[in-house]
Amino acid sequence: MRKLKSIVSILLVLVLAFSLTACAQKPVAETPSTPAAPSTGAAEIGEHSWNLALDSPEDTVTYLYGKKFADLVSEASGGKMKIQIFANGTLGGDRELLESALGGDVNFIVQTTAPQVNFMPQLAVFDLPVAYATIEEVRTALDNQKFMDTINQVYADGGYKLLGYADQSFRVMTTNKKVESLADFKGQKIRTMENPNHLAFWKALNANPAPMAFAEVYIGLQQGTIDAQENPYEVIVANKLYEQQDYVIQTNHLPHILSLITNKTLFDGLNDAEKAILEDAIVEAKAYAREQADTRAEERLAKIKESGTEIVPVSAELYQEIKTAAQPVYDQISQKVGAELVNAYLGK
Repeated sequence: MRKLKSIVSILLVLVLAFSLTACAQKPVAETPSTPAAPSTGAAEIGEHSWNLALDSPEDTVTYLYGKKFADLVSEASGGKMKIQIFANGTLGGDRELLESALGGDVNFIVQTTAPQVNFMPQLAVFDLPVAYATIEEVRTALDNQKFMDTINQVYADGGYKLLGYADQSFRVMTTNKKVESLADFKGQKIRTMENPNHLAFWKALNANPAPMAFAEVYIGLQQGTIDAQENPYEVIVANKLYEQQDYVIQTNHLPHILSLITNKTLFDGLNDAEKAILEDAIVEAKAYAREQADTRAEERLAKIKESGTEIVPVSAELYQEIKTAAQPVYDQISQKVGAELVNAYLGK
């Protein structure tokens, strides 16, 4: 009997050992791995369909600046952030576009700063006559972070968001009367934009400035309603204004700065990933627009010469006389804008 109990005990021990061994060798079910989370940036980018408007033709740096920006935004967002461009004033002139952007009907605008002075008076800082002699100096001023921080606040206070600045080089005068001295400006009826500082500048030179819708300029020159006008080479060629003018006077009196702006509420409503796409795109678009501006200015100048219109350089002496005559306008703008903004623009 005792022997039987011993055998049973031994068998129980063997069964238990076998069971433990079997359990140890049994494969353990693997915990399913958590799939990798999709890219945070891609997940945050929403579907957007916007418009971008300008009052300029397609064959201009203004258009190329906006087009490059739109293409880069679409590419970086994987096509989720789409921007359709409307050129040639399809959605309105400069004033209408500013009003529409503020109301949210137009999402992005590319335009020069001159018409914006009527909405944001401090932008008259760009109307300081003959403040810079070269476009490289102007670009350095615009790239200065201190200045950009100051000017960004001006746009924000007006309800806009400034994305960036490019340019179309300088504005120059075209006329049928050769200008070689300060006295030659006297009495010339010159078309200007609807900007009080531009009017004041030409009055200081004893010219007779006349605001006029840009669409009427070619006919005005053709019919003799006006004697002259002022614009960058790009605009002069794109609209064939040189056909009605004998001379281009290289006054280089103001840089033709191009702003790309949007509605502040629209921008503030975007998430960080979407804002980053816009901000990265504007940096590349600005560099591209500047390259185009330099190349096209040379090409346009050559085309004007080929047409028979004479290019008249402004001597250093005449340039200084213009600067001296315009000093009261310079001082007046400085008082309106304020020393802080003027000094930031002039790098002081």
